Amino acid sequence: MYTKRITVINKSGLHARPGSDFVHAAAAFSSKITIRRLDEDEDPVNAKSIAFVLSLGIGRGIEVEIAADGPDEQEAVDRLTAMIESGLGEV
Repeated sequence: MYTKRITVINKSGLHARPGSDFVHAAAAFSSKITIRRLDEDEDPVNAKSIAFVLSLGIGRGIEVEIAADGPDEQEAVDRLTAMIESGLGEV
């Protein structure tokens, strides 16, 4: 398993279009990928499900942990964290 923590910087967080872009990118990998908020005591959710990702209510300034387990785990986590670092097209 490979994990990274990152703070969401874009204005709308992982809602609507940015969330959809994130989920679409996650779905391209064969590894199991999860995301969780680090400011709440909740279980990680499937990062390939738009419903689960939106249910987290991840807004700007929220620190998240992205984890992957599988053959392309490092590439998946690195790609998804790079998307968040870039502002998901909103910065």
